[in-house]
Amino acid sequence: MAIKFRKQDALDYHAQDKPGKIEVVPTKTLSSQIDLALAYSPGVAEPCKAIEANPDDSYKYTAKGNLVAVVSNGTAVLGLGDIGPAASKPVMEGKGVLFKKFAGIDVFDIEIDEKDPDQFIKIVKSLEPTFGGINLEDIKAPESFKIERELKDKMNIPVMHDDQHGTAIISAAALLNALELVDKKIEDLKIVVNGAGAAAIACAKLYVSLGASKDNLIMCDSKGVIKTDRPNLTESKKLFARAVEVSTLEEALKGADMFLGLSVADSLDAKALLDMNDNPIVFALANPKPEIDYQLAMETRSDIIMATGRSDHPNQVNNVLGFPYIFRGALDVRATSINEEMKMAAVRALAALTKEAVPEMVSKAYGGGTIQFGRDYLIPKPLDMRLITAISPAVAKAAMDSGVARIKIDDFEAYNLELEKRIGIDQELMTRVITRAKKNPKRVVFAEANNVKILTAAQTILDEKIGLPILLGNKEEIETLAKNNNLDLSGSTILNPYEEKKRVEQFAEAFYEKRQRKGLSLDEAKKQMLRRTTFGAMMVDFGQADALISGLTKDYPKTILSALQCIGVQEGVKRVAGMYIINTRKGRFFFADTTVNVDPTAEELVDIIGLAARGVRFFDMEPKVAVLSYSNFGSSKGDVPEKTMKAVAMAKKKYPDLIIDGDIQANVALNQDIQKDMYPFSKLVDSNVNTLIFPNLASGNIAYKLLMEIGGAEAIGPILLGINKPVHILQLGSSVREIVNMAAVAVVDAQTENRN
Repeated sequence: MAIKFRKQDALDYHAQDKPGKIEVVPTKTLSSQIDLALAYSPGVAEPCKAIEANPDDSYKYTAKGNLVAVVSNGTAVLGLGDIGPAASKPVMEGKGVLFKKFAGIDVFDIEIDEKDPDQFIKIVKSLEPTFGGINLEDIKAPESFKIERELKDKMNIPVMHDDQHGTAIISAAALLNALELVDKKIEDLKIVVNGAGAAAIACAKLYVSLGASKDNLIMCDSKGVIKTDRPNLTESKKLFARAVEVSTLEEALKGADMFLGLSVADSLDAKALLDMNDNPIVFALANPKPEIDYQLAMETRSDIIMATGRSDHPNQVNNVLGFPYIFRGALDVRATSINEEMKMAAVRALAALTKEAVPEMVSKAYGGGTIQFGRDYLIPKPLDMRLITAISPAVAKAAMDSGVARIKIDDFEAYNLELEKRIGIDQELMTRVITRAKKNPKRVVFAEANNVKILTAAQTILDEKIGLPILLGNKEEIETLAKNNNLDLSGSTILNPYEEKKRVEQFAEAFYEKRQRKGLSLDEAKKQMLRRTTFGAMMVDFGQADALISGLTKDYPKTILSALQCIGVQEGVKRVAGMYIINTRKGRFFFADTTVNVDPTAEELVDIIGLAARGVRFFDMEPKVAVLSYSNFGSSKGDVPEKTMKAVAMAKKKYPDLIIDGDIQANVALNQDIQKDMYPFSKLVDSNVNTLIFPNLASGNIAYKLLMEIGGAEAIGPILLGINKPVHILQLGSSVREIVNMAAVAVVDAQTENRN
């Protein structure tokens, strides 16, 4: 199913905090008068003079080498048509976000109020001094063909119209792999293309470059087969006009080996599909509805190989598999263009990556099943973190080999490491967690359902199919809140503990059994069952829910106490701990303990280290642990250095395979140069620390909150470690997105069969 959202959700997303989706962030320090003098006047004159003497120095002294313009006039925006440049801006910002997320490329989006192609070309040509590359976007055909062609001729930087070439490159990779599976040769392939827009023409051209015969390709538009005797054909359509007797799509498909659809929904019927050759290749790429429904096509032909543009079916032809990495490779060798050799290199790199063993991290993100080359896996998944190191180097090398690169890469192993570092190879962590949660949604009970944030999060969880919300509270109050906020919670369950007498009795008896030797009476147990957090914890304990989320409006200690009393800790665990995932510009870090243990002993720190290491591995990362102090390996005396040194020594014995060291100051732990110069003996040298263990609650709590408020870091958590069943406690006042993220973590936690 397609992702559901409300109109207001989309508007709120774009309006919240700072309007829009992008901002400009300085990359240099600006904290003193000398910084300002260097950044602007008078210091800025020196790089200006250097660039005047040698224009290529703009790549050395400015952001040009990592800056792409996403340019549109808004004449063919998504499925919205000619909506104008101002209305296209949210789409162009979105494209910029994808460039940054997947390839670390900075983007300025430029919306131009000009439909005349000659004037548009003149405007874009004038931007060349600013940018390292131009991504043309959402410009209608046939003008888009002329615009791209002339800009490529006139500009000395890469220019690509992604609407054309992105789809062509991704679908061509899928085609190569499909041909291998059905044992057909591309030169013999009988191809029918439905649609004659920019993407369809580009696909047809690229397929011919791969070896397909023009004589075996029939192209159709809304009027039927494009034939040589049809008057007033555009130049692009003339390229694929044929002198054939067939006139309709249905007639053209008889005996065809491949159908490529870049047209409109439901334009291919099942009968025509039956007329195709054995093992038909069907790429139905109309969005959001393909030319033929996926299930209908699969039921009609058991031998079909099918791709669509949708994420809920196998073989999604998604342009994000291409454009970020193609531009990345082009920029990194300062290519003067994106030529056919570079596009072909991207095609073959994509096709080859599909045949490699898929990392467990990727498999988990898509449900944990086996993913391997075959009819349902023709091209890589969009969240495959290997894409950048597969495609960008191939594109860069093709640019070098074809003579359009202005600089060369000598060490491609080092380049691959640079690519991973540039984007942060695990930046898609929450995306992967959410994708994995959606494969097997679990029942998540929310104890504070009388809060509009919880209800809004529940709506998102339902719409995105992350989980199945169970909402605790007064049903009438919850339904009124939902109605007043335009929320549809019909897929959730609402329970009021005060009306669940049978459950309260059952839970109270069990709770009393657990706590009767802790001073708890049966009457008090019944009273506690009316508290929603306790009731929710017992639902999880009894298997009536899979996970509990609470803490939005309650003190953390009170919330955690209910979970501990009702559910308890995992086998072999003496205490629980809290961990935050901190996303920063320098990467992702795991902080523990930030929420539970006030002043742990050395022995207790060892337990926290073990729990944190297990928690980091839950997110498919290998923990590299620094135990923090105000001392470096005994440089200062005191309770904290002594405690952390003792804890590290014990942890090394208990967890011999764990990369860990300390006591160590935070800046030293995160600075490889200081470690190499001052402490080369440390186990953390060259390890890139990702897990920080704090000596007490105060230091951990203060650190993550300062990073959030001053450092602009994003925090995910707190994630409760060591509890026997999935319970996760929200930070006081969490946002809706933070609640959704926590619910996704809880669902994946519940999916894990052996939580110990």
